[in-house]
Amino acid sequence: MKTRPLALSLGDPAGVGAEIIVKAWSALRETGLAFMVVGDAASLAAAPGAGGISIRPVTGPDEAARLFPDALPVLDLPLRGPVVAGKPSPSYAEGVIRWIETGVGLALSGGVSGLVTAPIAKAPLYEAGFRFPGHTEFLAELTAAARFDGARGPVMMLTAGDLRVALITIHEPIARVPSLLTVERIVNAGLVTAQALRRDYGVATPRLAVAALNPHAGEGGALGREEIDIIGPAVRSLRDLGVFVSGPSPADTLFHAEARAGYDAVLCMYHDQALIPVKMLDFWGGVNVTLGLPIVRTSPDHGTGFDIAGRGLARPDSLIAAIRMAAEIAERRHGAAVAA
Repeated sequence: MKTRPLALSLGDPAGVGAEIIVKAWSALRETGLAFMVVGDAASLAAAPGAGGISIRPVTGPDEAARLFPDALPVLDLPLRGPVVAGKPSPSYAEGVIRWIETGVGLALSGGVSGLVTAPIAKAPLYEAGFRFPGHTEFLAELTAAARFDGARGPVMMLTAGDLRVALITIHEPIARVPSLLTVERIVNAGLVTAQALRRDYGVATPRLAVAALNPHAGEGGALGREEIDIIGPAVRSLRDLGVFVSGPSPADTLFHAEARAGYDAVLCMYHDQALIPVKMLDFWGGVNVTLGLPIVRTSPDHGTGFDIAGRGLARPDSLIAAIRMAAEIAERRHGAAVAA
């Protein structure tokens, strides 16, 4: 089986996106994992480490596949002005958004097998009028009209080693989390996660664990009633729907090695509950995957790195892992489609 190249959106051009893409290409060019950058060719050429490689503008994925691995192909959608490394600006927002939209369009049309997104900075996008909390929600909007069989996301899942964590709430203040938890929201996230584990990861019978919100899973209501009123009923509903699921369990008991052997993914109630164990296990190599979309989408599990941008210090580990994971998921979906 042979899948199409991946698309990599450049992310914030003032961050480390261009640098880690150049380094990822150097590391992966001989492995057969072909990809095409969607972004500003000038930003790529100015990245640390780009001086000794061939960066070639292309018209589309077919030309990119032919050039790989001899050159780093880029669908050049240039910015209107120069970029200063480490200095984010709302003036880049139009380009950043266009690169994401183009990558999604290529994935929806089948031109590329999936989309890997380099990090974006939300504050300058908000200043320019961007109305989505982040990448994940924007991708959901861009793919909303496309056909998709099964439970619909988006659900953010992070992976590190043998750990997968799916988030019920994402970029929300801690004070708002309890009011955002509903039985329906948890059930849908569980269905999306179980479906993705079967389809995209080859797990025949997914086992989910569900983290509690409160310490000691609420101590029977003494430390909070969310486990009794919301999370527990959601777990029972998932069981009724045929999902193998346990919990709600105290979060401080869920992430050691013995516990991880008992499940394939954990549903976590809020951002740091999920990301702290991921980054403890593999700070450099974690991957962010968006579940429940009609396209394959992954990204590195880190931000724009403005503090080190342009200095040649950025590590590409997480981006390399994201590219590998996107290619594996795309290959599995392609194989399933061929078999059908």
